[in-house]
Amino acid sequence: MSDRLKALADAGVSIWLDDLSRERIETGNLAALVAEKSVVGVTTNPTIFAAAISDGERYDEQVRGLVAQGADVDRVIFDLTTDDVRNACDILAPVAAATSDDGRVSIEVEPTLANDTDATVASAKALWAAVDRPNALIKIPATLEGLPAITAVIAEGISVNVTLIFSTDRYRAVMDAYLTGLEQARDNGVDLATIRSVASFFVSRVDTEIDARLDKIGTDEALALRGKAAVANARIAFAAYQEVFSGPRWQALADAGAHVQRPLWASTGVKNPAYPDTLYVTDLVVADTVNTMPEKTLDAFADHGEVSGDQVSGMADSAQALFGQLARVGIDLDDVFVTLETEGVDKFKTSWLELLETVKGQMG
Repeated sequence: MSDRLKALADAGVSIWLDDLSRERIETGNLAALVAEKSVVGVTTNPTIFAAAISDGERYDEQVRGLVAQGADVDRVIFDLTTDDVRNACDILAPVAAATSDDGRVSIEVEPTLANDTDATVASAKALWAAVDRPNALIKIPATLEGLPAITAVIAEGISVNVTLIFSTDRYRAVMDAYLTGLEQARDNGVDLATIRSVASFFVSRVDTEIDARLDKIGTDEALALRGKAAVANARIAFAAYQEVFSGPRWQALADAGAHVQRPLWASTGVKNPAYPDTLYVTDLVVADTVNTMPEKTLDAFADHGEVSGDQVSGMADSAQALFGQLARVGIDLDDVFVTLETEGVDKFKTSWLELLETVKGQMG
């Protein structure tokens, strides 16, 4: 067991792996990460599945069988990915049984549906039914069209990982969608204790976008602000989380058995080599959160990561002051967040198309 990762877990941070493949499942690698590196959850996306399917031969037999049955590429992808997630859920099931909110494995609705509420709901229901495990999470993007889909899915008792959150304003809308879904679920007679949710707040991409704008401005004052916005943004978001999940609306749901929707720090791999490779883990340590990491970041933290207590609570005011500085040097934060969401959806769609092409290649 990595002492550094254990210290992170002991600080209340749930460590989830941002990767999955059939090889990890069948070789025992995923089980080993759970046993030895404090991993208590898994997230996936189309890029991860495209890499897994293209890099290994473990899918070939299933692909051939599906093709022989006349399956099209969409059905092949659906079966391959839901099988992997179901098997990963089974590996994580003991964690889910032993903890309140961990042991979860996420699978994403088709990204091309990000701006179609009804199609997103239908996709989420189909994935939930196919995986058929209580410790699955269905990933739905926090687009304006995704918000009512989140509510509708939660209302039916389906657990959700809300993804692609960049701004605190949108995060507040996500939390509202979750609470509304819980209220509808309660009214529908659904046992609220069976529902889980996380809100995936993207981190590194915020620095990537704002740093590029600061570089373009080029003043000493602007350049001094590089590498600070992403952590500040997350700290402001966490204060919003504390506010929402301590109010009377939430308390009524908690009394009915509901679980909080935990903040999940996503996109925590550092993209700028000038920054410490554990930056978005070390500086976002706070209890009752999830940090989903690519294995490279996980290994870096196991090797030299530091846990120095709570790095988030009570820091929203200083983070907001930093946002004021960014605005004064010419950063339009609203435009930053719109740009990031648009690019995020586009990147997911591109990844989906790459997955389609990868599987078509496997199908011959």
